[in-house]
Amino acid sequence: MWYASRATGVVALLLLTAVMILGLLVTRQGRLPGLPRFAVSGLHRNLSLLAAVFVVIHVLTAVFDGYVDIPITASVIPFTSPYERFWLGLGAVSLDLMLAAIVTSLLRRHLSRRAWRAVHLLAYLSWPVAWVHSMFSSGDLQHGVLLILAIGCAAAVVGGAAWRLIAAARDVPRAERVSVQMSAVHQQPEETTSR
Repeated sequence: MWYASRATGVVALLLLTAVMILGLLVTRQGRLPGLPRFAVSGLHRNLSLLAAVFVVIHVLTAVFDGYVDIPITASVIPFTSPYERFWLGLGAVSLDLMLAAIVTSLLRRHLSRRAWRAVHLLAYLSWPVAWVHSMFSSGDLQHGVLLILAIGCAAAVVGGAAWRLIAAARDVPRAERVSVQMSAVHQQPEETTSR
């Protein structure tokens, strides 16, 4: 059980990182370069659900491992575990945020876009909380290949977030696009004549 818990935790971290990067790289139109919208949304949804399955297996194998006493309620009620209360509590917080994002995504057609988006944005908080839980709930990710893997996951997410912020800063609100483009067109001949 101990090996299964650790292995599924590492796989869950990798899958959640892939989901996070995919979510960060998707444009406002829901597209990635070279892929149609349905493929991107399907990939994002399926990776999210696969990650959730690995998280559930990770939690169950940790609970059923007889080495330490972790009650099943500690997986959803933060900071109630008698073992590693803080670090496992962070795992419960991350799981709760992830469950909120999954449930609202499954019920998306019954919710307003604004309500869905507000809850879905919590997934951006879920990943760093899960990463900290992964790093400090056990010593596995604190050295060797797994440390490199964890740092690589963090670097990929930070890189994706930086790309998204830079792209958002370049975006001009739709209402201002025509006037910005028209002013750029009108200024271009003046700049070439002054040279």
